[in-house]
Amino acid sequence: MAGYTHAKEDHLRRLRRAEGQVRGLQRMVEDDKYCIDILTQVSAATSALQSFALSLLEEHLAHCVAEATVKGGPEADAKIKEASDAIARLVRS
Repeated sequence: MAGYTHAKEDHLRRLRRAEGQVRGLQRMVEDDKYCIDILTQVSAATSALQSFALSLLEEHLAHCVAEATVKGGPEADAKIKEASDAIARLVRS
């Protein structure tokens, strides 16, 4: 079972909200809205996805990584590396 399963509905709700924001951006472009207004909405959609990503990362660390570190060995090392790589990708984005 994935570490986020207990919050799956919350995650889906957040993703649907972000999807709605992106669709709103498409409508704004179609309707030739003012550039700054569009950029403001891009910022909101980006923040929504970043917030979702951080929440998912937190759950991954608390569940998957913590469980692997209890077991120890190569699996723990791999999970820590995997989480570190994911954090690096988030920081670069």
